Amino acid sequence: MTTDEQRIRTLVESWAEAVHAGDLPGVLRDHAGDLVMFDVPPPQEGVRGIDAYSATWPPFFEWQRGASFEILELEVTAGNDVAFAWALLRCGTPQDPPGDRLRLTLGLRKEEGRWLVTHEHHSFPHTD
Repeated sequence: MTTDEQRIRTLVESWAEAVHAGDLPGVLRDHAGDLVMFDVPPPQEGVRGIDAYSATWPPFFEWQRGASFEILELEVTAGNDVAFAWALLRCGTPQDPPGDRLRLTLGLRKEEGRWLVTHEHHSFPHTD
């Protein structure tokens, strides 16, 4: 594993810990101001920019009290100034089916030696 891949792995793990803790500054820490996120709940066209991204988290933090949010699998591929990562997470309440997995895909770019998330996509498999 390269140094950049390890840095990105640490970034993603820290982000997941911040999400689980309801730590909004920690969730935002390594995200670019111009990021785009496609999430499970609407809007389907996604949210654009750090302010819109920030506004999505308080309702999730409320929902997740008593829920799990943990990385089960994480893969990172890094070039010189762009990278991507994907992960499977356990994200749900005790009432949710235990095998459900949240899928996470991230696009990152390196700015002044620092990796920043510029694209974030969350989804659950369609089960119908």
